[in-house]
Amino acid sequence: MKRLFSLIAILGMLVACAPAPDKAEQPSSADPLTGNWVGEWGPSPDRQTYVTLELKWDGTSLKGTVNPGRNDIELSKATYEPQSQTVTMELDAPGANRNTVHYVVSGKVSGNTMTGTFDRGGETGTFKIEKK
Repeated sequence: MKRLFSLIAILGMLVACAPAPDKAEQPSSADPLTGNWVGEWGPSPDRQTYVTLELKWDGTSLKGTVNPGRNDIELSKATYEPQSQTVTMELDAPGANRNTVHYVVSGKVSGNTMTGTFDRGGETGTFKIEKK
């Protein structure tokens, strides 16, 4: 029985004396962008369109898809500034008259919510999406 207690005491001392891992070795928290986002955007509160975004942040570049699935539209340009938590996304989507409409979406991430403004071919409005 004494040997068991001695072994436990020695193991406890070894654990207590082990150096703490460097911060660089510790896993970083999950990035705030990667995942599925859902919400609405539109030119006015009564003209909002439901939207789904699938975003992927790899630490240096942001990529994504709007309305993933059969009618998906890839982001043509996207940036994320981690210090300010700001996102800018651009995409070209088919318009009502089969013309191409250029979108510029700019927002700020706060927790699991992203809000901001968008420009749809010169028509401006707001958006709010939440990470699911």
